[in-house]
Amino acid sequence: MDCKKALTETGGDVDKAMEMLRKKGLATLSKRAARDTSEGRVVCKVSDDGKTAVIASLCCETDFVAKSEGFIAAAECMVECGFKAAAETGGEALLSADVAGRPFSDILTDTVSKTGEKVEAGDFFRYTLTTSGTFGSYVHFNSKVGAVVEIETDSDAVAQAVQPVADEIAMHITAINPAGLDRDSIDPEIVQKERAIAAEQVKDKPAEIIDKIVDGKMGKFFKENCLVDQPFVKDDSVTVGEALANAAKAAGGQAKIKRFVRVEIG
Repeated sequence: MDCKKALTETGGDVDKAMEMLRKKGLATLSKRAARDTSEGRVVCKVSDDGKTAVIASLCCETDFVAKSEGFIAAAECMVECGFKAAAETGGEALLSADVAGRPFSDILTDTVSKTGEKVEAGDFFRYTLTTSGTFGSYVHFNSKVGAVVEIETDSDAVAQAVQPVADEIAMHITAINPAGLDRDSIDPEIVQKERAIAAEQVKDKPAEIIDKIVDGKMGKFFKENCLVDQPFVKDDSVTVGEALANAAKAAGGQAKIKRFVRVEIG
């Protein structure tokens, strides 16, 4: 009905009608600027050559709009823009990137006009391989959360062999939400805080065993929060790190997790 009204008011001039709708979209976005965008979709794609992976989120106000055909189409355009964006992170970097000659900012404005809701680019990350390796990617069936993991290998053959495990690790990340890759990647302030809590819990124990007990508690903390130390969701008899190492060994090589990112709506 909005399209029909715009065409009527512009005497059937399609270009003028589209410009009118864009202005309406900008006005809607301005009016609803303070609204919370806690719904939306996470989208992810690995390039055809397997060298680049993009994950991003498009946010809106309601789940109804998040499931609409136009919103889903805009989200797919957004992930394509991720391959062209000038920066490798940050939703703002997507706005000037284009699809079929149109900047994503225009597509976003059109989506606002069509839905009548505030719509905005959320998280955005682009990973690019610099050595032999592969990507694992996964988006949950509800499109609310997903992950990308970059695997570094000692050969392209090993990269190809471990790729299915890489996807499973991305699924693990999506489900378990690790705090970091390994012990060194956990924020030192968090580690210090956890250690202080553990020490407080056993302060009444004999002094000569307090450090050992605290070390044990911290070992459990790291196992629960570090990706490589977590029991693998597909086979909890091994850790994530061991599952990847075993797959690489079976292919005659080595592999390790270089980095990962998890994106969630809300």
